[in-house]
Amino acid sequence: MVEAPPAFPLAAVRSRFPALTGESPPVFFDNPAGCQLPESVAEAMAACARESCANLGGYFATSQRATEIVSQAHADAALLLGASSAGEVALGASMTELTYHVSRACGRMFAPGDEILVTSMDHEGNVSPWLQAAEDFGLTVRWLAFDPDSWRIEPEALRLVLSERTRLLALGCASNLTGSLNDVRELARIAHDAGVLVYADAVQYAPHRLMDVQALECDFLVFSAYKCFGPHIAALWGREQLLDELPAYRLRCGPQQAAAKFERGTPQVELHAGLSASIDYLLWLGAELGANGGRAALQAAFASAQRHEEALAARLLDGLAEIPGATIRGLAGAGAEDMARRVPTVSLTHE
Repeated sequence: MVEAPPAFPLAAVRSRFPALTGESPPVFFDNPAGCQLPESVAEAMAACARESCANLGGYFATSQRATEIVSQAHADAALLLGASSAGEVALGASMTELTYHVSRACGRMFAPGDEILVTSMDHEGNVSPWLQAAEDFGLTVRWLAFDPDSWRIEPEALRLVLSERTRLLALGCASNLTGSLNDVRELARIAHDAGVLVYADAVQYAPHRLMDVQALECDFLVFSAYKCFGPHIAALWGREQLLDELPAYRLRCGPQQAAAKFERGTPQVELHAGLSASIDYLLWLGAELGANGGRAALQAAFASAQRHEEALAARLLDGLAEIPGATIRGLAGAGAEDMARRVPTVSLTHE
């Protein structure tokens, strides 16, 4: 007999979020725009400002604490991403900024006339940087269409636009409009068979599915911590050899190795502290569900949250379907098959 998974600890979770407590807590329908913060994340940033307010690399206690916070944030981000090491992770102000850095670096490696693929379903943060890189370096942009029924990039559509000049595919893991999930691993395999790099935007994916860069088989992946219980900071993962090869724009005195060369200036130490605290929250949730730390705890946390939010999303979709004049865009079914192909981000139009 298969044992039922533990229930999502809703009361314990709500108690950790100041925005969700009180006599009349609001209901936030703003997931595409970000998440509320656990108290522990806010406290970690405040403690950093009180106790670790210093630049890095100094031979005194405050600077050493700040240095440790930044180092720990890279290690924690690597754990959340499923990266091989913290050296594959760059932290920056936003997903858009990190994508601009990588797009310029890639553009310097490509030859005029080489092709970049972008999709018409992606967030602008994973489109404009590549369009402007193409303009700067004489590259050709080709657009990859999504299926209007599934709101996904289907494999055959990718095969149709690949050519011997294609160098990079930029795509999203999940639509921030309709929640539809792309099969990144299958699309990456098709791209790699043609010698094409894959840059994946996981901003809308990261709050709802545990990221695993090894399983997704992309070459780069970026996400924003403020979408999954953290502050406004973002993380970029890339294959270490690729990151080493990319000619990043950087200061002459800046780091030259792998991901570090994509980080600019003095780090926002308090945001690094908040990033670690947001991952600690997810580890706490996994422990509440009986998991024993590390990736196992993260897997338990995301699996339980997914079951809980899918039930809420099904209720939402069923209710919206009863509103006269309302049309849900993307996958509209509340059954298990559609739920497996989407995250619970819902868009609708009304006549």
